[in-house]
Amino acid sequence: MSSWKGKTRGGLLGYQIFIYILKKSGVGAAYVLLRIVACYYVIFAPRSTSAIYRYFRDIVGLARVQASLSVYKSYYIFGQTLIDKVAIGSGKSEEFNYTFDGVEHLRTLKETGGVVISAHLGNWEIAGFLLDKIKLKTNILIYEAEHEKIKNFLDQVMKDRNVNIIAIKNDLSHIFKINAALKNKEVICMHGDRFTSGGRVAQKEFMGKNAFFPLGPFTIATKLKVPFSFAYAVRGKGKTYHLSATPIRQANSSAEELLEQYVTHLEGKLKQSPMQWFNYYDFWSEDVKGAEVE
Repeated sequence: MSSWKGKTRGGLLGYQIFIYILKKSGVGAAYVLLRIVACYYVIFAPRSTSAIYRYFRDIVGLARVQASLSVYKSYYIFGQTLIDKVAIGSGKSEEFNYTFDGVEHLRTLKETGGVVISAHLGNWEIAGFLLDKIKLKTNILIYEAEHEKIKNFLDQVMKDRNVNIIAIKNDLSHIFKINAALKNKEVICMHGDRFTSGGRVAQKEFMGKNAFFPLGPFTIATKLKVPFSFAYAVRGKGKTYHLSATPIRQANSSAEELLEQYVTHLEGKLKQSPMQWFNYYDFWSEDVKGAEVE
């Protein structure tokens, strides 16, 4: 099934171990432990391993051996982005380098507020830190179903994370918070590539095959008619992150038209960084049971 279940795999103990190593021995030591953890997930996370293997075989077009090796590399790079997120948020941002493409577009949102739409390509929370560096008051939308204990633990550790978190809830209270933030000329950051059961979706051709995308983020932008940009933070060589953003436009089109623009742009970004696609489920599945197809 191509809908996401609303929870990211991993336990509180794992985060506690990595953060202990970060504090005692630094980022490099955490990367060493990560090599073992990545091997563990290759073997003991069969569903996500199978899904990302099919991505490398059927979408990227790698041979079997290359695809198998890429599964391990994918887990490793994903783990690096999680370690980096914690390191940057806990006061080690000076250990990393940052490059920007289109940051001048995002700076204009200080005057108006608006919506920034990204994907699970690279690490969007790190992009949130970078937006804070250019003095944007940022709110990141997350699903309420994410592990509460992990979130609370990270909130205590990541003292330098100056972004506000808005949880997406069934009672739709997040809509009022989004409206309030936009009226206050703040920025709302959200993903446009995942949906959960019960959401409104539309099918689009993406990377040569049909896939379903959520309409919710694009409906928010078009209903409120706010400025928007597509932005991503991908990991480069060494400890480098590259933040890119499209020119600011006004969301005057329909949600489907905005989604079409997003899919086209995301496809270009994914082709540039195929190893940083971190959707570990059957993204191109035709099964969208529980979702409302437009």
